[in-house]
Amino acid sequence: MNAPALTLTQMRYVNKAFWRNPVSAFFTFAFPLMFLVIFTALLGRDTIVVGGREVDLSTYYVAAMVSFSVITATYNNIATSLTFQRDLGVLKRTNGTPLPTGVYLAARVFHALLVSLLLVAITVAFGTVFYDSEVPTGATLARLLAMLMIGAASFCALGFAVTAVIPNADAAAPIVNATILPLLFLSGIFIPIGDNAPDWLTWTARIFPVKPFADGVQAGFLGTAFHWSDALVVGAWGIFGLIMAARYFSWEPRT
Repeated sequence: MNAPALTLTQMRYVNKAFWRNPVSAFFTFAFPLMFLVIFTALLGRDTIVVGGREVDLSTYYVAAMVSFSVITATYNNIATSLTFQRDLGVLKRTNGTPLPTGVYLAARVFHALLVSLLLVAITVAFGTVFYDSEVPTGATLARLLAMLMIGAASFCALGFAVTAVIPNADAAAPIVNATILPLLFLSGIFIPIGDNAPDWLTWTARIFPVKPFADGVQAGFLGTAFHWSDALVVGAWGIFGLIMAARYFSWEPRT
């Protein structure tokens, strides 16, 4: 069996394991919608100026939760689940089988991409039905899809990389949240950051991948200017994560 066929078969097994943990699957899909409802209930009647455009906060939060959905389905899920499987010895046993390691890791990535795209579709549909957000079309949609794919792949790579600094399964959730939650706030995912934000805050956030990714997604929903430099920054972080994962990723449980 060739590598693509093996990858599809392995991805099917990964998908079965994902849905056999209904609590994890439920919260993966529920969290973005829960946050969307909460934030729009509290702030949705106001407006904010983003990229020189005045937009409703309800629409702003639809775009923000799309970004959050991708990050949750890729970075958070991959880092946490791989750490648990490493501690249980699943990764060690998998590495000892004839299955190529590249096939196993690729299957995890493709599954995360599919889950993130499904979650994006659900979030967009929810926002369209309940908050009258517009669905991008034409060239705007093409750029949005490109940013989503680049972002999802990059955060997958970063999820593999961060497992190197997670000592055990108990520390997985705290470390993953500690590395991503501050960036979510700095990047305006949870708290809107308009054009009047301090320069130091904007530039600090733009060093990391969450802000450029969120800006690229917002361009598809809010009509702000799309910059390919944002995609380059996110892609560069993905390459960095891939290099770190190739160097430090471990199949053995930590002692």
